Amino acid sequence: MPTVAALPYDYSFDPSRLGLVVIDMQRDFLEPGGFGETLGNDVSLLAAAVPAVEKLLRVFRDRSLTIIHTKECHRPDLSDCPPSKRNRGSCTLRIGDAGPMGRILIDGEPGSDFIPRLRPRHGELVLTKPGKGAFYATPLHEELQARGITHLLVTGVTTEVCVQTTMREANDRGYECLLVEDATESYFPEFKKATLEMVRAQSGIVGWTATTAQVLAGLGA
Repeated sequence: MPTVAALPYDYSFDPSRLGLVVIDMQRDFLEPGGFGETLGNDVSLLAAAVPAVEKLLRVFRDRSLTIIHTKECHRPDLSDCPPSKRNRGSCTLRIGDAGPMGRILIDGEPGSDFIPRLRPRHGELVLTKPGKGAFYATPLHEELQARGITHLLVTGVTTEVCVQTTMREANDRGYECLLVEDATESYFPEFKKATLEMVRAQSGIVGWTATTAQVLAGLGA
């Protein structure tokens, strides 16, 4: 059985039961003028994760393995966006407001789309999610069960929010998750570091972590 030299110990998996989850690699979070920037963040910090995600996508596509893309966005009428989420904070633009890339975090608007380098391909699962975690109000669990997936490689942004939330949701549902360290990023480097430590603490209470190079070596790529 393939094994990744991960922390806190080796991560073993059956490739036929392995899925790659790419979380929220959207223009609204990674490009100027989107939601991330309206919150006062330096969105350029997230670009560091893109090459690693590209490498993983290439290998998974070459081997016809399961790939899941998520994007956080809401219906145009905001019926799936709690007022508390929209109104919190002092940002200049709020969810649903018109911005440089269309209405902020609204499904179908240019800003909610994936960055071009990581755009999904035909046959890959694409899920819109109204919350932080990829399992909340989505069919992700049912889709993974239908495909026989038991192990997940988790990537995307941001590490301490949507990525960590998804890992914790997956952990509670019995999935064995590995967070790919250089394929995830945060607007706050110290938050990313803390999240990696939390994930693998107490003998992997949430899961494992490893670099893209270690993952690819485990896949024999």
